[in-house]
Amino acid sequence: QVQLVESGGGLVQAGDSLRLSCAVSGRTDSSYVMGWFRQAPGKERESVAGITWSGRSTYYADPVKGRFAISRDSAKNTVYLQMNSLKPEDTAVYYCAAKLSWALKIAIMQAGTYGYWGQGTQVTVSS
Repeated sequence: QVQLVESGGGLVQAGDSLRLSCAVSGRTDSSYVMGWFRQAPGKERESVAGITWSGRSTYYADPVKGRFAISRDSAKNTVYLQMNSLKPEDTAVYYCAAKLSWALKIAIMQAGTYGYWGQGTQVTVSS
């Protein structure tokens, strides 16, 4: 079992950058796939980016490809989401999530398969 705590959200203008952090604690001696999801008001939760525990494989949803970058610092047990060239449509609550997995690659991200979730952090991008 792991606990996830997000930080780094805020209010920015279109074109700005933000870096979200997800501190992972608990059973970090297992293997997980880590992911970032987001949910805007009135919309379903959607995948944003994912990374394997080794950090060797990443996944990005089409809307964020080329703008967002996910990374993991194993020494700090922290997963980051660097968000560049932010757009108003990126406005949402961003959630860090984890699932036990020895996967070497991430082909798809489905929120229902992730068993551990953080409390979420609000990102608001003004135009």
